[in-house]
Amino acid sequence: MADRTTIAAGIRISTDIEHRPDRPAPYRARVRWFDPTTERRQSISEGSNSEEEAQEWLQAIIQAARTGLTPSTATMTPAECGEANMGLALRGVEPKTLNPYLAGWRKRVVPAVGHLAVRLIINGVVDRTVQNRIADEPSRQTVKNIIAVLVRGMEQSVRVSIVSVNPARVTGRQKHHKPAEEELRGPRAPALPDWDSLIHLADAPVAASRDQYRGCGEVVVFAARAAARIGEVSGCRVQDIDTDQWIRTVRRQTRPAPGGLTDKGTKGKRARTVHTAVLRDATHGDDVVVRLGYEHLRRIAGRGSLMTR
Repeated sequence: MADRTTIAAGIRISTDIEHRPDRPAPYRARVRWFDPTTERRQSISEGSNSEEEAQEWLQAIIQAARTGLTPSTATMTPAECGEANMGLALRGVEPKTLNPYLAGWRKRVVPAVGHLAVRLIINGVVDRTVQNRIADEPSRQTVKNIIAVLVRGMEQSVRVSIVSVNPARVTGRQKHHKPAEEELRGPRAPALPDWDSLIHLADAPVAASRDQYRGCGEVVVFAARAAARIGEVSGCRVQDIDTDQWIRTVRRQTRPAPGGLTDKGTKGKRARTVHTAVLRDATHGDDVVVRLGYEHLRRIAGRGSLMTR
């Protein structure tokens, strides 16, 4: 069975269905066309279990061709689409984020769905892929990178009209991550119990460093006192600290990126002020609250796993 269809762009395509009873998928649907760019005759084919499925495949190709897509573009897989368009899909992404995104694409997305035609990737396929990745128990950041790069890759497919809706925009993935048992009992349960534990922790990198460089420990104590993320510690400048009131203004993070270190904004996208002096040291606060029966109030101001309860 053969047919000829002239699409809006002026490219004539030929379609036919061949029945081959000795094959596992006995109905072969084929599309042939003349590519005006390469001036060569091109063809693609797909095996189906029934003639109706073969006809549906041909109709999808014809419909895509009427929107200006060549049959080869209409049947692209995510792996092929990513290879051709990943630069466009990831435009605007910060340099330090590119490597995790590309790793997620190569190591997770392509092995999972890279062999499927883009038009066959529906919400159910994406949901199962995400669930399987979460079942492997990677970090939340790893799952986020996988979803983010998949969304961007599929968004590029929407832009070139391979699909009309991006099925990778999933929601509610966070609830599938079970918090650690300590976090279930209380958000501050994983925190260090007291000041001595912090100093003990700070001494460890000093002992492991060359010539027992004390600065390694001071970084740990500074991070705890200032409630700072590691990138915010690296991004601290002298002019960021008011030495009259001992207040630090957190303005940036300094992180490794392709080509070296780079500065970026804070996690919350805005500057914040943090007291770097610890009132407890100046007022013997631990002794006071223990004497008054409020031992649970012993703490270092701030947040994070380095903070004391």
